[in-house]
Amino acid sequence: MITARIMGNEVETLFDVGVAGLHRLLARKELLFSASVIIVVAGMEGALPSVVGGLVDKPVIAVPTSVGYGASFGGVAALLGMLNSCAAGVTVVNIDNGFGAAYAASLINRESSSTI
Repeated sequence: MITARIMGNEVETLFDVGVAGLHRLLARKELLFSASVIIVVAGMEGALPSVVGGLVDKPVIAVPTSVGYGASFGGVAALLGMLNSCAAGVTVVNIDNGFGAAYAASLINRESSSTI
């Protein structure tokens, strides 16, 4: 979030909108639809980026997180789940690599705002 803002991006943040409370995600679908790129940080089984990727027609950058509860194996479970996503347009960065996700999103935003 901080990296994306420092790089000149407009950032909207949603918290606690995981697959266990899908209604909270769907309640914010207009915000998701208006984004040019979406960064999704998730733990546990890493399913949230696939859900978001199935809802939107924008690039989704998935960030597996090492924190949380359950048998997450330090983020490896989420990473493997995200790498196996069947939703088109989902790209995965390494565990806890929010910086890399923000940098990639900035490049996408810069490219989409440039003219030919």
